[in-house]
Amino acid sequence: MTAGLLVLCGAAVVCALLAVVVAHERAVAAADLAALAAADRLDDAPRLACTAAETVAAANGARLRGCTVDGFAVTVTVEVARTWVVLPAFQVSSRAGLPTPGHPLGGVR
Repeated sequence: MTAGLLVLCGAAVVCALLAVVVAHERAVAAADLAALAAADRLDDAPRLACTAAETVAAANGARLRGCTVDGFAVTVTVEVARTWVVLPAFQVSSRAGLPTPGHPLGGVR
């Protein structure tokens, strides 16, 4: 009986950890896709870049928390709400576009 409870508790912990990893990866994917969508709009309609980011973030189950256009690059921050009571909400930033002096792309997370 005790061994069965230990196995059950262990399985619950593993499932919770996997849920955290999946939720974080969802947030990363939503941020990356939103940044790419915004960067795609910079060339023809820079004022619509953040609107595009918001649309893509929402389509990926996230909420746009910030969007900054810096020349030909954009940095977005999205939040994925927690799906279980034990999970935290994740905020992730991503940057896309052409590199600007002093602001190399990548490594923003």
